[in-house]
Amino acid sequence: MPTNLFSSDEKVTPADAPLSARMRPHSLEEYVGQRHILGEGKLLTRAIEADRISSLILYGPPGVGKTTLALCISHKTQSHFEKINAVASNVEEMRKILAAAQNRRSTSGRKTILFIDEIHRFNKAQQDVLMPDIEEGNIVLIGATVFNPFFSLVSPLLSRSLVFELEPLSPDDLTQLIRRALADKERGLGALPIQIDDKAIEFLSAISDGDGRKTLNALEVAVLTTPKSEDGRIHITVAIAEESIQKKQVNYDADGDAHYDTISAFIKSMRGSDADAALYWMAKMIYAGEDPRFIARRIVICAAEDVGNADPQALILANAAFQAMEVIGLPEARIILAQAATYVACAPKSNAVYVGIDRALADVKEQRTHGVPIHLKDGHYKGAAKLGHGAGYKYAHDYPQHYVEQEYMPHEAVYYEPTLQGYEAKIKERMDKLKKK
Repeated sequence: MPTNLFSSDEKVTPADAPLSARMRPHSLEEYVGQRHILGEGKLLTRAIEADRISSLILYGPPGVGKTTLALCISHKTQSHFEKINAVASNVEEMRKILAAAQNRRSTSGRKTILFIDEIHRFNKAQQDVLMPDIEEGNIVLIGATVFNPFFSLVSPLLSRSLVFELEPLSPDDLTQLIRRALADKERGLGALPIQIDDKAIEFLSAISDGDGRKTLNALEVAVLTTPKSEDGRIHITVAIAEESIQKKQVNYDADGDAHYDTISAFIKSMRGSDADAALYWMAKMIYAGEDPRFIARRIVICAAEDVGNADPQALILANAAFQAMEVIGLPEARIILAQAATYVACAPKSNAVYVGIDRALADVKEQRTHGVPIHLKDGHYKGAAKLGHGAGYKYAHDYPQHYVEQEYMPHEAVYYEPTLQGYEAKIKERMDKLKKK
């Protein structure tokens, strides 16, 4: 059955619940972070304060306050509030909630706000079930998702909702959460004799990647697993903080936004000749468990697309790195990938080859398709001479500088325009001389 957030059970968090659950804010005044959407005078703040929110999609990484924001709204609104999780719910449960919402609106005029956590888990048909009641105003939807809603939710649902992207919490935000939990004697750790080093707080705030839940859980582990010192206090040092969080988990989903955004940053860093940035984004992918073949493929593509003939060696090296990486495997393959990525990043850049092939493809697709001139046709097979195939062809090696002017294409067009970058400048110089001659 759905949970009514106004029930007494919902307001009381068990004493043995995780610290992150006990410290969950109940009001916007307690809410930390997301000033870009919840600052003074912001649209969402005004809508919540006036109890006039429309359907919302809250999108962002774990631990940044999506569910917490929905709960803050539940404590502010006069509407009936229902909460379900898309992982455990189904169409039958939704239909019961929607029917009750319609009856509530027709009998008492009271609105219903339906909060769906992990809404991306609903398939297209399940999402479509919501549409008539949203359209008729029977419910106001609040959906929370870690996946980009423009890829995971249906267009009709998006067109009827305001999408707010929540950002990772800043180190200052996380420090505020830690100090609040240490001071709170009812819900937090304030009743315990804790002495924590400032450096330990800084470490937890920096290592948690903007995830408030991870920060508070690590703090709780540090406190509960550290015995009291001789002075009767629990001393939390940087070393203890490091032990409490163990291996850092980076925000990286193999088939979601973090995956595509990180590889995009990696490619753009190589294209922008920033080897340090390229190594950082590659390190993030390797640490998170990305398939090294995926990284290697992007290096090979970048070598051809963004370096091209400005340094033809880049493609050779990138392809060699790809093959060596498959033979060697991680962890040593990280060195091979790093060599290729830094070479491509530091190489002179030209996208003339990339632009050229796309121009040619556009002409083939959009313009009249031309036949092969008769002197360029294959003249080696039996009977080709009778058809005149190959007749009049000038063999380039028979001429000075192995170049002769003749028609190679039955229409005027320029596709490949060498730049003055790196080796491509020599290509341009040679071609200009030949054409002038």
